[in-house]
Amino acid sequence: PTKRDSTYAAWVSISVGCNNTCTFCIVPSLRGKEKDRRPGEILAEIKALVAEGVIEVTLLGQNVNAYGVDFGDQLAFSKLLRECGKIDGLERVRFMSPHPRDFTDDVIEAMAETPSVMPHLHMPLQSGSDAILQSMRRSYRTDKYLGILDRVRQAMPQAMITTDIIVGFPGETEEDFQGTLDIAAQARFAAAYTYKYSIRPGTPAGVMPNQVPEEVVGERYTRLHE
Repeated sequence: PTKRDSTYAAWVSISVGCNNTCTFCIVPSLRGKEKDRRPGEILAEIKALVAEGVIEVTLLGQNVNAYGVDFGDQLAFSKLLRECGKIDGLERVRFMSPHPRDFTDDVIEAMAETPSVMPHLHMPLQSGSDAILQSMRRSYRTDKYLGILDRVRQAMPQAMITTDIIVGFPGETEEDFQGTLDIAAQARFAAAYTYKYSIRPGTPAGVMPNQVPEEVVGERYTRLHE
């Protein structure tokens, strides 16, 4: 049983923990390796919510499209989306957050072919610089990221794409930041959650050299918003 503030929308966790090792993130240290809930358990919770009047569900995980790693099914997340689409009374399904490394075409197909799955993709970019992505230990590069967005828009021309961006990661140069501005323009995001980098104790990035001065981070943050 969970106390929920909304009568029509609900968040449903499909996994906890994370198997990635992003240098700015404390989640793996706090929550451990990814553990997946079984599909039947998730669907039973959603059906119970719908019976109570919920019409919109957001599937939650630190890396939702890695779902299935616990039981060895690489297609588990796209299957889960399709099964959600079969639940009578469930009008809208969303999910967050995927990771570009694990995002596959079967998920795009499930989104495009399942009417209740909203054409909304929240795909964290974090940085438009390949050098900074490597330092962040994000296992993709900008060409792969933009390729995902292209394939999503081919399947769903009306898709709304949102993102996360960190400004001022340790070692970020003006050239690196310009790369973020360039990708943001190419990607045509509908919205972005933007963050000034700050040290999180216990993370590798927190002890990296070349921390960017706060006034530089603030100026770049303003430019990104503009």
